[in-house]
Amino acid sequence: MKLRPRLTNEQIKARLILFVGMCISIAFVGTVGTLLYGLLFVTQPLEQAPNDAEAWKILSPLTLTMSGVLAGLLAANGLKNKPTKDDPE
Repeated sequence: MKLRPRLTNEQIKARLILFVGMCISIAFVGTVGTLLYGLLFVTQPLEQAPNDAEAWKILSPLTLTMSGVLAGLLAANGLKNKPTKDDPE
């Protein structure tokens, strides 16, 4: 059985960032999709229940935080040191 070569630290970090970014993106899309579905397709009573009000109070900052984390993750990867011509590949 042929063994694969070991991954470098940069490759491991890149895969980890990709995995974290995908997980947060899926959670963000799921949250927004659920909120939109609840607003558009679920019959709402005229008066909002206290439970629903608390859920909205929790979900709003959560969604903002997830979008901020995704933006920070993308920005941090864009600010990496660019390889110079002296660095080996």
